[in-house]
Amino acid sequence: MKPTPTILAVLAHPDDESFGMGGTLALYAQRGAKVYLVCATKGEAGTVDPQYLQGFGSVAELREQELHCAVQALGLREIFFLGYRDSGMPGSEANDHPQAQVNAPLTEVAARVGEYIQRLQPDILLTFDPIGGYRHPDHLHIQQATVLAFEQARQSAGAHVPGRVYFHTIPRGFLRFSVALIRLFGGDPTRWGRNKDINLASLAEVDFPTHARIRYDSVSEKKTRASACHASQGGSQMRRGVLGWVFRLLGEADTFMRYYPPPAPAEKTQTEL
Repeated sequence: MKPTPTILAVLAHPDDESFGMGGTLALYAQRGAKVYLVCATKGEAGTVDPQYLQGFGSVAELREQELHCAVQALGLREIFFLGYRDSGMPGSEANDHPQAQVNAPLTEVAARVGEYIQRLQPDILLTFDPIGGYRHPDHLHIQQATVLAFEQARQSAGAHVPGRVYFHTIPRGFLRFSVALIRLFGGDPTRWGRNKDINLASLAEVDFPTHARIRYDSVSEKKTRASACHASQGGSQMRRGVLGWVFRLLGEADTFMRYYPPPAPAEKTQTEL
């Protein structure tokens, strides 16, 4: 692998990059890597308090601006939007919008992702884990589309094929600790989040292998600033208070499972992608 690789992260919404693998993206960007982001939607279905919309024509316009702020904080080279609409959580009205990402054929989304793989020629390709982090329909859809785009590149003569493909995972230890903490303070971990639509307890039961654990202590402040850019989604509090304390307690690190090359049995956890 090149000492300063080209990295492409393929995600679903503005804030996915900062609330998720932002530490790793910032770390490699600081080291000189070319780090790019493909974002499938502009987060149109996100819940936004009225004060954040002042000066913006729509939720999409606001969240796009927040993403540009975060990308600058993380040091990424460029963002590319696929142009789909946020599909919302299961059962929401946004599911039925004709432009919703989940209503686009998987082959169509994969073809669009594939165009960026060939254009940017990444050495490392990053996306969500097989349950999309917290089972958001868009996360699942773009993860599957990214895997399909990669596999199609492998089968195409002369196409660029990323040398490594990783899925970002949420550490089970972190989730279990969070579930216990929520219960300790009288909360319900099966109805977590701003809209009470995330079942943290069920997520804590899924255990993906960890093939890379990337410590980002040296750029943790960049991740904090990037998260704060997404103020409309609670980002200014994401790395502070009790949650910030949990991050510091368990260590400033991102975890990944490797899809390609297939890991060997009992392979040791790497400290680099």
